[in-house]
Amino acid sequence: MPELTGRLVDTGTAVRLRIDDGTIAEIAAPDHDTDLWLAPGLVDLQVNGYAGHDVNTDDVDAGVVGGLVRSLWAAGVTSVCPTIVTGSERRITRALRAVVEARAADPLVRHAIPCVHVEGPHIADADGPRGAHDAAQLRPPDVAEFHRWQAAGEGIVGIVTLAPERPGALEYIAEVSRTGVVAAIGHTAAEPSDIIAAADVGARLSTHLGNGAHLNLRRHPNYIWEQLADDRLTASFIADGHHLPASVLTVMVRAKGVERSILISDATELAGMPPGRYETPVGGPVELSADGRLALAGSQLLAGAVRPLLDCVAWTARHTEIGLRAAVQMATANPARLLAPAGPARGTLRVGAAGDVVAFRVDAATGRLDVDTTVARGVVVHRGGTR
Repeated sequence: MPELTGRLVDTGTAVRLRIDDGTIAEIAAPDHDTDLWLAPGLVDLQVNGYAGHDVNTDDVDAGVVGGLVRSLWAAGVTSVCPTIVTGSERRITRALRAVVEARAADPLVRHAIPCVHVEGPHIADADGPRGAHDAAQLRPPDVAEFHRWQAAGEGIVGIVTLAPERPGALEYIAEVSRTGVVAAIGHTAAEPSDIIAAADVGARLSTHLGNGAHLNLRRHPNYIWEQLADDRLTASFIADGHHLPASVLTVMVRAKGVERSILISDATELAGMPPGRYETPVGGPVELSADGRLALAGSQLLAGAVRPLLDCVAWTARHTEIGLRAAVQMATANPARLLAPAGPARGTLRVGAAGDVVAFRVDAATGRLDVDTTVARGVVVHRGGTR
């Protein structure tokens, strides 16, 4: 029966929070003071890997998936969508089965993974929009393949990112949306009319908007403006200081509104690793700089990210007008609402909500957020120390 004392991020109110049987049972006045802040456990819709755990290797298994979840607990993430990127159908289905096995082996891992995000392989083949995805594995949207994924993964796919200009994309978006899966627009070279048509048939999300795009883009109209303007689309953003400048993130969130904005990490297995040159299963050779920029070797093209979601929250709060309260909302309540997984509500701290909580301290000098305690489904899964 964990109890946590701290100030609620959304109100600044000091409280004592008691969790019982996996849910928040009581929020009361505290009996002592503390420098801790309390927020719902973070919900990350896009994680390729973390701390050496990669769901996109050919030999991924349940141990890798479980290790990914456990490593993220120390970073305050209690709900994660392992993200499988462009690859052969065989590799995608193997990864899906690994997730199913990991969830079956551990109830806490099952709780932590509400669904899987499949990013590709139905994306644009042009340099820039394709990003670090394997050009040899790109293919048109195929409804039959989607249903084979769901059969292999026992329905675990919850988000699919694709380019809506691909032949057959609109029929694909309509079908996956019919099944309750979030159809997301990303890695696209679409015309504005393609964006509108995708939203018309059910697309609900823009994946890491402003990235997975051409280095040089027509001023207007273009696919970024169109997605910003369409209120039917929620947008996710990588706020690590490299993928989007602070001014761009500020303007994009102003356009979408906080309620339709989500922070994601897009973290790779190199998160937490020292600077250097690495070989990855997705992008091949990549270079990780001392300031945390991960790029395809010999180019300026980004190859994913190496900051956990809490760092993205901290960067957003420090470098934009958005502030800590809204940044936390964009990493908790908003993504939880998009997924709406079964069970007690996630992404909120109220009586009856899921017992997913992160307690952290704010470094006044740097703005860094350091996790003190993480509770997942009422179980203390991380306590003490810094990442």
